[in-house]
Amino acid sequence: MATTPPPEPPEPAADAPHRATADTLLALVGGPDNIASATHCMTRLRLVLHDRARVRDAEVRAHPAVLGVVEDGDAYQIVLGPGRAARVTRALDALLARTPGAPAPATAVTAPVTAEDLAARGAALRADRARRNATRGKLLLRRVAAVFVPLIPALIGCGMLAGLNGLLVNAGLLPGLTPVLGALASAFMALIAVFVGLNTAREFGGTPVIGGAVAAVVVYPGVDAISVLGQPLVPGQGGVLGALGAALLATVIEKWCRRWVPEALDVIVTPTLTLLLTGLVTVYALMYPAGRAARAIGVGADWLLVHTGVFAGLVLGGLFLPLVMLGLHQALIPLHTTLIEQQGYTVLLPVLAMAGAGQVGAAVAVFVRLRGNRTIRATIRSALPAGVLGVGEPLIYGVSLPLGRPFVTACAGGAAGGAVVGLFSMLGTKVGSTAIGPSGWALFPLVQGNRGFGTTLAVYTGGLLAGYAVGFLATYFFGLTRSALAELNAEPAPEARTGREPAPV
Repeated sequence: MATTPPPEPPEPAADAPHRATADTLLALVGGPDNIASATHCMTRLRLVLHDRARVRDAEVRAHPAVLGVVEDGDAYQIVLGPGRAARVTRALDALLARTPGAPAPATAVTAPVTAEDLAARGAALRADRARRNATRGKLLLRRVAAVFVPLIPALIGCGMLAGLNGLLVNAGLLPGLTPVLGALASAFMALIAVFVGLNTAREFGGTPVIGGAVAAVVVYPGVDAISVLGQPLVPGQGGVLGALGAALLATVIEKWCRRWVPEALDVIVTPTLTLLLTGLVTVYALMYPAGRAARAIGVGADWLLVHTGVFAGLVLGGLFLPLVMLGLHQALIPLHTTLIEQQGYTVLLPVLAMAGAGQVGAAVAVFVRLRGNRTIRATIRSALPAGVLGVGEPLIYGVSLPLGRPFVTACAGGAAGGAVVGLFSMLGTKVGSTAIGPSGWALFPLVQGNRGFGTTLAVYTGGLLAGYAVGFLATYFFGLTRSALAELNAEPAPEARTGREPAPV
């Protein structure tokens, strides 16, 4: 006798908007059969598509939940913002699993042409830069960055708990709870090498658990009984760099074994040989130099800011937006992670975060100067809160980069903010972050240094204010030419808002 499947549980009200967004985007990117894979990072839904031509690009960009679109190689990345990206991806996964062949609703939202022109121009510039920079070295850096990106949520959570624990300890509050918070904040960092090994093997085509197993030797307490070059090893020596190298080597050896080991013996011989050979190399040839390299990173970062703080801040803060535009900023994640592992915080991130302040100041200036352009002002108004919280892509690709000059003046604001933070580093006040990922105002709870929370927070705030001010003033006075102002402030007639070519700026 046929049975009726039980009804699906009601959808939580909080998830309904994300389900609706996923439903609409699924139709706009060509339906379920056009999606090869769907993943996400902190802010983006990353899709690999079978046929890019089936995407209704203008309608994707115009969707109210979409902050921008970035194309990087074969990945079509829809910027949704922190939190929303993960929820929409989960809803999309559910739709793909439930009805892999069913058509999705073809909901479309039409945006004003002027803002759409800027977004299209920004995407074209981004795609062109991506093609020019798709070198082997840079692609390798992006793959290495992909090892660390999945770790960012845990780094943020542990950093927040570490900051809360520090406040409670300094205030003498809840003494029974602070040891628990300390353990929760520190446990992940103590074993981060294992997670790096897992992700490295997964990213480079090895068996994840084997990558984690060989990386675990880096943090295994028993290595202190082993001497290399007359010096005993220290548990954790080499840190994430050693774990990354060990897992990469394990992946190479595993693939080599699978080419010649008979299938009947593969399940026994391949993992055994991989662990043995990789483990010996890791212990006797990798941990010591990786440890030296990790220490050099810490010493170098401190020296750079202490001795050349203003200049270093100018350069790092001014160049970070181009790195974000190219997607290469994630290649800095291993450096941040190494510094956090060594010192408890990374002194580089607050300097680099000033680039976002310059971007926000530039966007506000464009908003003020373009009083007659409702569409661009609406784009800025919707993207500015994300920019204040450190998510810069919507403003970069939707406003400053396609306009040209405001992107340069935003970099000037970032350079000014970085110089302020660098100046105080030269005066002896370090400003660091206990986690990576957040920026802008979202970094406030994670700020830490060597002069107390209040002083450190004041220096970071001063850098942000300098970035806002210089980014605003530079853009207001130099970011838009007279002809650009006249053209952009001329609102197009309603009947002319379709199919118009972007005006040169």
